[in-house]
Amino acid sequence: MAKPASRHPEGTSHTATNPKIMVITFVILTFLFSSVFWYLTSQTALVKENATLLMIYAVGAMWCPALAAVSTRLYFQRNLKGFGTGLKKPVWIAAGIGLPVIAGLIMFGTAWLTGIAPVNTANIPLIFAVSFIPGFFLAIAFNCFAAAGEEFGWRGFLVPELARFMGFTELALLSAAVWTSWHFPMMFFGTYHGTGSIWYSLAVFIPSVMGAGLILAWLRLVSGSVWVAVLFHGFWNYFIQQFYPVLTTTTDAGQAMLGEFGWFVAVFYIALAFVFWYFRDRLPELPAENV
Repeated sequence: MAKPASRHPEGTSHTATNPKIMVITFVILTFLFSSVFWYLTSQTALVKENATLLMIYAVGAMWCPALAAVSTRLYFQRNLKGFGTGLKKPVWIAAGIGLPVIAGLIMFGTAWLTGIAPVNTANIPLIFAVSFIPGFFLAIAFNCFAAAGEEFGWRGFLVPELARFMGFTELALLSAAVWTSWHFPMMFFGTYHGTGSIWYSLAVFIPSVMGAGLILAWLRLVSGSVWVAVLFHGFWNYFIQQFYPVLTTTTDAGQAMLGEFGWFVAVFYIALAFVFWYFRDRLPELPAENV
């Protein structure tokens, strides 16, 4: 007598799963997993001696969206299909790298030219030294590794799952809102905020991440690849948090303007998001499967 076929011999078809249930499960797991690192961060003194430990907690939290996405796909699909690990057009890789570098240059360049935060000429020779090259590539690799943990969750899982039952505007705003709110515990209980008031940090951070979320959703859908989002996120973190600041003189006005918690990035990303939203007709027709 023949044995009955396995219930999931090759995994469940992606189209056979309920995207709404998968999205809810993913969000719950992401916040649940992340809460471990949020708690550890809140219990760790914000002193120089704990810098490495706090960095480990931060990177651990950044990989929780990926862990939640993998767990959700394995439970519902019995496979890991749907993340968008391929690449249809390599030109989008260039876009993922170039956009954050150019955006940062516009932001910091404006501060340099206006005198809000002048160029730190003493540090210019550092970036042209041969000894700078290994550290540069190592920093890029580390930032992209950390960003991959988030992007496999937000743009590798959440965006394409929302695209199965939503149009672009709705999915871009909802995915960006979830992404934005996920940062709040680290802002309130960790060191992820600007040098001024936490409320100022929130006021500029929310619109900037909402705008960036729409841009990243657009890039993910048009390219069909999560790697574009990974590169965008990783290069943004490196150039905005490390590279350009080294070349910039610290001033009070500059701190209010520059970086992830500066007013310039909020204005810039909202404006750029409207440009990408305007070209939403270039995207695949939504709702759709396997975007």
